[in-house]
Formats: sequence, structure tokens, C-alpha cells
Amino acid sequence: MRLAGRHYHDGKPVWLEIDDGRIADAGTFRTSAPDALPWIAPGLVDLQVNGFAGGEFTDASLTIEGVQRISLGLDGEGVTTYLPTVVTHSMTRHTRVLRTIAEAIETCPDVCRRVPGVHLEGPYISAEEGPRGAHPLEYCRPPDWDEFQWLQDAARGTIRILTMSPEFPGAADFIRRVVDSGVLVSLGHTSATCDQIRAAVDAGAQLSTHLGNGAHAYLHRHANYIWQQLAEDRLTATLIADGHHLPPSVVQCLVRGKTPERIILISDITSIAGGEAARPGVYQHASLGHVEILADGRAVVAGQREFLAGATQPLHVGVVNVMRMAGVPLAAAIEMASTRPARLLGLPGDGLVPGGPADVIQFKLPPGDGGLQILATVKAGQCVYGSPWGDA
Repeated sequence: MRLAGRHYHDGKPVWLEIDDGRIADAGTFRTSAPDALPWIAPGLVDLQVNGFAGGEFTDASLTIEGVQRISLGLDGEGVTTYLPTVVTHSMTRHTRVLRTIAEAIETCPDVCRRVPGVHLEGPYISAEEGPRGAHPLEYCRPPDWDEFQWLQDAARGTIRILTMSPEFPGAADFIRRVVDSGVLVSLGHTSATCDQIRAAVDAGAQLSTHLGNGAHAYLHRHANYIWQQLAEDRLTATLIADGHHLPPSVVQCLVRGKTPERIILISDITSIAGGEAARPGVYQHASLGHVEILADGRAVVAGQREFLAGATQPLHVGVVNVMRMAGVPLAAAIEMASTRPARLLGLPGDGLVPGGPADVIQFKLPPGDGGLQILATVKAGQCVYGSPWGDA
């Protein structure tokens, strides 16, 4: 297979020779109409996918086939790698769904190729209104090492990221043990003090989960957990740039403060995203209860307008939005959603280079609002969506 397009980094026409699931060779070529070519870039890597098109990872009825459907559904959104995200719930629910996801990874090639692990968001998060977000109050609890080991065993060692709050007694020691076990710790859904944030980072925490969200409606103007995480250079921040979770001015400030090199874009999409499911109305969410889609597309906890309940826009919308909101060039925006999260997970993340994995997207940048127009998605050298340009 041969693919061609404008390289996302500099706009030059390039071709990629694909063989045996990898980029075998690459080069440039001349054309009289470069603007007519599609853009070509690494496949997107989403660290936070709660569900998609009616399927939810924290659903008690989750099946291996359900995990496969979500995985294949994301092909059309340009996502070639992602972490199924399991949110705060009971031990019984967690054990069941983590085992199901692990079985899907082990037995289903479609899932195995796309899923390098699981993101466990909670249950060790703040129970306070605001930081808790849409997570069920009755299941928010302090960290417990024996419990976490049980969950990792249920997941057959596939938990790669744990989002938690460092506000609890003994949290720093717990974080140190989790990090030593090979799991990335991300700070989120927290009401921690600045000192607790510092102690968590000293213990090995590396990420901030959707910085600026999962927070109190009102905070101390100076001494608060958002400023502390923004200032901490050892933390990489994940952002939801869907146009609903953060105002443009906040996205701009967070990107300027962290710099693009310490920003990773995530979608945080739920089962409501995809297909016709995102129409305004109230929906029964498998793990979050009643979720309402407002007329402007926001997903909120039903009955109020302040606290969001996941997202309805795929990752490529955030790529375009961070360009518009923060003035980030295409290359940096793409890397926030592809090579940077890949490297964080220890996956190859050098872009479109010979020897690298043939996880590639071709797209257009349409004018106006909306995300990338995904024309083709190639996963491990196989076209899984659309019609690749330059195929021969």
C-alpha cells in the first residue's frame, strides 16, 4: 500500500510505503496542485474513552463484542489507539467490566491492535460537589492498595493510567506504590491542597486529568489545585477542547501556561457520542445515571447546567479547536493528540517515519466549526475506514 498527502508537519507532499504493518519507506514528491492533496498524519491516540455510539465501558452488561464495536467505531473518527476508561463504581462492577475488557484484549485481534491498556478514572476521588463531577457519590472512596491490586488482577495487568485525588491521608505513599508497579498516576477530580498536589508529584504522579474540569464552581483566587498543577512542570495536562468543557480563553491560558509540549488532548467521550445518539434530551447512562444533552451539545448531569457528564465530541474536534482557541499550529495540535500520548504510554511516537507503525490518517481541514474531516484511517497497515488517497 502507498499513501500520499501533505505532511502534517510542514505541508510538503509526501508518500508513505506501507508493508507488513509498518512504514517501510517515505519520501517527497512534486505536484502542481499541493492544496488538492489531503493532509496525512499519525493516527490519533485517545487516553480517555468512556464509551461510544451506545456502548459504555462501565456498563454491567459490557461484552467482548461490545468492546469490539466501540473499537471499530472509533476508526471513523481517526482514532487508531485508545484507552477504554472505567469510571467510579462498585467493586463488583469494576471487577466485571475490567475482566471483560481484558478478555477482549486477549481474544479479539481488533481490540488488541487498538487497546494497549485501560484508564481507571476513580474510585479514589473527591466526594465533594464539583470535583466529583458526574461520578456516583456512593462509590467515591479513599485509596486502598489491596483493593487496587485486586482491580489490577481483574484487569490482568492492563490498567495503564489511574486517575485519583491526592487529598486523602496516605495518598503520597499509595501513589508511590502505584507508580512503582508500572502504572501512570494522573491527578483529577480532586479538592487537594497545594501541598498535597506537590507531595503527589514528588511521589511520582505525572499527569493532570482534564485540567480545569472536575473542579469546584468557586475557588480561592490564588491557592488552588488548578494553579498548582498548571505551575508544576513535572505534570503533563490532559485537556478536553470540545468547545463545552473549557471556554476558549481558558484553553488559551492553559496551553500558554503548560506549553504544547506538556499538553495532551483527550475526548472524554461517552456512549452518547457517535451516530444519532447525541440529540438533545435526557438519557440513562450506564454508570452516571441520568445525563442530559443540552441544545448546544453539552452533556450535563440531568437537572442542572453546571456540572458536565463526559463529552459528545470525538478527539479530532479538539485538534481543530485547540488551533482556533489557542493559535496552535496544525503540527503541534496533531501531536497533542497522537505522538505525545503514544510516547507517554511507551508506544512508538515518532510520527510518519520509516520503521514506525503504519497507523495513519488522511483528512481535510474544513472551514468553519467542526473537527477534521477524516477521509481514511489506516491501522497497522490495513485500511479500516474510508478510501486512502494514493493507494496502489
